[in-house]
Amino acid sequence: MALKYLVSGAAALTLFAGQAMADGKLSIYHWFEYIPDELLAKFEAETGIEVTMDTYDSNEAMLAALKAGKMGSYDVAVPGDYMVEIMIGEGMLDTFDSSELSNFGNIEDQWVDVSFDLGRSHSIPYQWGSTSFSVNRDVYAGDINTTSILFDPPAELSGKINVLDSQGEVIALASLHLGIPQCSNDRDQLKALDDLLQSAKSHWASFGSDVAKDVLVSGDAAVGMIWNGFSSKAREEGANIEYSFPNEGYVVWMDNVVLLKDAPNRDSAIAFMDFLLEPENIAAVTNYAQYTAGVKGVSEYLEPALAVMPENNPRDGAGAGAFVAVCDEATQTVYDQIWTRLRS
Repeated sequence: MALKYLVSGAAALTLFAGQAMADGKLSIYHWFEYIPDELLAKFEAETGIEVTMDTYDSNEAMLAALKAGKMGSYDVAVPGDYMVEIMIGEGMLDTFDSSELSNFGNIEDQWVDVSFDLGRSHSIPYQWGSTSFSVNRDVYAGDINTTSILFDPPAELSGKINVLDSQGEVIALASLHLGIPQCSNDRDQLKALDDLLQSAKSHWASFGSDVAKDVLVSGDAAVGMIWNGFSSKAREEGANIEYSFPNEGYVVWMDNVVLLKDAPNRDSAIAFMDFLLEPENIAAVTNYAQYTAGVKGVSEYLEPALAVMPENNPRDGAGAGAFVAVCDEATQTVYDQIWTRLRS
């Protein structure tokens, strides 16, 4: 899907006094339904930069598209934590100095020296949250605090489950379910992982990331693997669902805006990244997407309901959250084979 936002000459004249215009373009590669149109219009009005945006529905889809020839077409993308590390390793990201971003100091301290981009020379934080699953309480009233809901479901839920089309997150949750480390190279553990997923597939109705919210709202799925903000939106749209923080644990993620190598509009990309580090601007994303920002000073701009949203508040006794791990090449090859079998 392609979206295009244009600033008119009239809109450009409404710029704040003294603010410099920067002629140029910006091409964004972004997740679907993850940034409000109004914020992009604000960026255009403040800078005079014309924005275009294409969207994707998984980290893996984004990586595949860039490798297939899209590098050099986009200035910035918004990969998850583990994908940033992969892209750095493959030489797909440009670097910047913190001095190029006047708002670099707004990044929360915990999100500066992150393992996937130490010191933040390739990326800035965008939003962070969790990946788990939600259950329709009109269909199932039992205990949902276990990943068995996805991998060995009760009869009431079998055949009514949508799973994200996201290799990293599915395999991470399956590893948590089995109690084995991510990136295991133990043959018995890898066989158990493959067996679990192949068995669980018989209970799943669909793989869908871009429809993860919609199938819960429509009732086409009684269980949906989903991101916490999307689950909240589904509740707001009328789905009688409950988001689970399982005993076995759940996935934690952080999406990040990265500067792509060979970006055709590098100055515009830097301007956009700096714009997103303004508390008021990134708070607009949080209010829209209902995740959490990694920037200082956003609280005064947030809608009060976000603080009490059940999807943002793990229950007492929930398992620990875990980031998706980046595996060595040999183990990743096995994971890729498991995923290919699962999706065939």
